[in-house]
Amino acid sequence: MFTGLVQGVGRLAARDMRGGDARLRVDVGTLPFERVEPGESISVNGVCLTVVAFDAHAFEADASNETLALTTLGSLRPGALLNLERALRADERLGGHLVSGHVDGVGHVRRIVVDARAQRWTFAAPSPLLRYIAQKGSICVDGVSLTVNAVDAGGFDVALIPHTLAHTAFAGTGEGDGVNLEVDLVARYVERLLTTRDTA
Repeated sequence: MFTGLVQGVGRLAARDMRGGDARLRVDVGTLPFERVEPGESISVNGVCLTVVAFDAHAFEADASNETLALTTLGSLRPGALLNLERALRADERLGGHLVSGHVDGVGHVRRIVVDARAQRWTFAAPSPLLRYIAQKGSICVDGVSLTVNAVDAGGFDVALIPHTLAHTAFAGTGEGDGVNLEVDLVARYVERLLTTRDTA
């Protein structure tokens, strides 16, 4: 599990295609990387990946064909900025919201508008996900926990404060770019409980 609070910004160093899937090499950049272990989970732009090899400056992870097809990791070019977060420990503060690293869909940036010292970003979202997105609820965009300001028939708005803009890969994201979306786990479980109750 993750919190959606980005711990560092790295870069995609290489993507080695291997018969439909890929081995990714990620330069960890500013991510604290002490005591990493093989098999550890790291969120890469909101996608939970498993460390299979590492050195002091980078790690490697395998991305399945499904992961490449259903997230932005299949289209990112080497050098792209990446939001990175190591898995949550049981004794850490939950400052964002519970994030699984299982991407629900890919959206894209529709509009970026300056709003005082912040920026207001509007994202398009796949229509099946919109029922899980609520005003003042939480959503994870490229691994970043954000509060939804508004929702319409095509997507949602968030405000990015200066700290978020300075400490995430959003600095390398622009209008039209794709983003990984994970809706709030609580909304999914509530829907599942209601569906199960109605059919019991």
